[in-house]
Amino acid sequence: MTQATPFRGNSHRHSVALDRWIARRRRETALEPELPIIDPHHHLWDDDRGPYLLPELLADIRGGHDVRASVFIECRAEYRADGPATERPLGEVEFVNGIAAMSASGGYGPTRAAAAIVGHADLAIGAPVQEILEQAIALTGGRMRGIRWSLPYDASEVGQHVSRFVPEGISRDATWRAGFARLAPLGLSFEAWCYHPQLPEITDLARSFPDTTFVLNHVGGFLGVGPYASRRTEEFARWRDSIRTLAGCPNVVVKLGGLGMLIFGFDFHLRAAPPSSEELAAAWRPFIETCIEAFGPARCMFESNFPVDKQSCDYTACWNAFKRLAHGASAEKAALFSGTAARVYRLPPP
Repeated sequence: MTQATPFRGNSHRHSVALDRWIARRRRETALEPELPIIDPHHHLWDDDRGPYLLPELLADIRGGHDVRASVFIECRAEYRADGPATERPLGEVEFVNGIAAMSASGGYGPTRAAAAIVGHADLAIGAPVQEILEQAIALTGGRMRGIRWSLPYDASEVGQHVSRFVPEGISRDATWRAGFARLAPLGLSFEAWCYHPQLPEITDLARSFPDTTFVLNHVGGFLGVGPYASRRTEEFARWRDSIRTLAGCPNVVVKLGGLGMLIFGFDFHLRAAPPSSEELAAAWRPFIETCIEAFGPARCMFESNFPVDKQSCDYTACWNAFKRLAHGASAEKAALFSGTAARVYRLPPP
């Protein structure tokens, strides 16, 4: 495996700068344009990261792939400005539900954007979080499918650049777990986002709550930057072993994507122009194939993670890379590109 350059922190560029960089490579023609897709992981926001709302999402989606529906994943957007701190994240699901309603009208094309919504709630308050969760379900008209509590923590310099600081080992806290226990009774799943050294923590949590559906984000958050950059081979083996162990939990599924983030250490963002889908597929293959072998296609789903992964490629090239990686999978493609997402997020299959 190639060695990455040292981590320079969270180098997210404003959307305008990213679009200019993306434009330096001519958009590829979508491969297998007839293959139905449910994109199970994207964000929406309008803040200092630059606007990424329905027009921007649709501009990316309309590159030739048949994206039938999408799932919004929380990203700290449009929280309420006042009121109790525990209720402020409700502003995000209200904001996204409005966009979902616009898309559901059919006036913006056939894709049903944000057909399912994953929000955020403060599990650290314990069992009383149930009231917040119930409000979120009501505010989204039933589109609410789960919550994400981002767990990334690392004692090295990498941990200084997380978007939301969390205490180390918060998932082992008894009060936090009392809040977590309210998810399954409400039919809500848990989006698990962590760094790969924390995968055993996710395994312990999944074993402790076998009735809760866990969705592992971004192939488990492999770190290939900072102090991890010089030992990629060893860390890959550590990641692979943890993935195989986690796959032993039948209540866990995994999202195949997020590899465009800087933490993986591929450094595509340092190039003068974005990479091709062939280059992306070659770099991502060890992670994607390991996950599919461990979990099986019925527990895997490709994800765009846009606009975050725009740091490495455009939307069309991203899905072209996935299709190259799934070449020859035949019947398994339906699960990888739409079936697993439809089942987990309770959406109509294409």
